[in-house]
Amino acid sequence: MTKEITKEAFRKASIASLKKASKQGAYLKDKFVLERLYEEIVQANAQSIMLYIPLGMEVNLFPLILKLRKEKRKLYVPFMEGASFRLVRYRLPLQVKRFGIKEPKDSKQVRNKQIDMAIVPIVGVDLTHRRVGFGKGMYDRFFEKNHKNIKEVVFVARKLCYTHTLVTNHYDVKADKIIAPR
Repeated sequence: MTKEITKEAFRKASIASLKKASKQGAYLKDKFVLERLYEEIVQANAQSIMLYIPLGMEVNLFPLILKLRKEKRKLYVPFMEGASFRLVRYRLPLQVKRFGIKEPKDSKQVRNKQIDMAIVPIVGVDLTHRRVGFGKGMYDRFFEKNHKNIKEVVFVARKLCYTHTLVTNHYDVKADKIIAPR
């Protein structure tokens, strides 16, 4: 008999696992993920890309951001607003905001912009390939309103934390692809 796990217990265990994975070999893990991610971007000919500004245990996207900016691709990042966020153009300088998250200064909202690829950090996934995040629900609320404008969703992590148990809800963001080192 298998023991059922709750979303909160899975999140807690996954965060601990990601913190541990981030202490050893993070550079090589990130390099692997960024190479695969760049291949996906080129293959999809993604010109309009939603990214995130990384926290310590998340895949460091800054080398990829630099490369994509040189290629003149349109990059968008979350700008937190209340219980969700809106997309703004990625630009420097970045400021540290709530939850220690860096973001650009406020700029005009990107409205109904078609996003070719959304790159989303994950804490873990369950058997439905739905996202378990940090528990704030910001990505869920954003995708609920904007899913029709996003062609492809790619989850990334330094370590894939996966459960065979259904722990997510129907409204949790679902991946088209997941990229993580083995």
